[in-house]
Amino acid sequence: MPADSEGPVTLPHTWRPFGVRMAGAIAGIGLFAICAVAWFAFDAATRAKFTPFQRGTLVGLGLMIFACGYALTRSRVVAETSRLVVVNGYRRHVYEWPEVISISLPRGAPWAMLDLADGTSQAVMGIQGSDGDRAIRAVRELRQILRAG
Repeated sequence: MPADSEGPVTLPHTWRPFGVRMAGAIAGIGLFAICAVAWFAFDAATRAKFTPFQRGTLVGLGLMIFACGYALTRSRVVAETSRLVVVNGYRRHVYEWPEVISISLPRGAPWAMLDLADGTSQAVMGIQGSDGDRAIRAVRELRQILRAG
C-alpha cells in the first residue's frame, strides 16, 4: 500500500520535531547538571572568589542558552480547518489554506519548506529533516490536507 493512501489526518493536527526536542531536553539537563556539580565541587573559598558580576554573567549565559534551546523545541506546525499555523522559534506565521501552494522536504534539507501563493517560501522548522521517516510522513500528511482543501 503506498504511503499516500494512509488514512486522512483529522484536524486540528500538530506536528513537532522529535529529535530537536529530545536533544534540547537532554543537552539542557546535562549542562545544568554539569554546572551544578562543578559549582558545588568548589570549596567555599573558591566559590567566595566569584564576584556578583561573574555570577550574574554565568546565570545570564545559562538563560541565553535556555532561550535558544526553548526556541528550537517550541517549533511546530498546526493544521486547523481554516488555516495553517507555523511556529519557528519565537516567530508565529498564520496562513489561510489558499495561501499555501505546496510543501516540500528536499533530500538533505534541514527542514520542510512551504511554497506560498505570493511567490515566497517559508521554512517549517516543526518538520525537521533529521527526523527521517517521521518528517516524510508529516510532509505527506500535509500534502494530503492541501489536496483535499
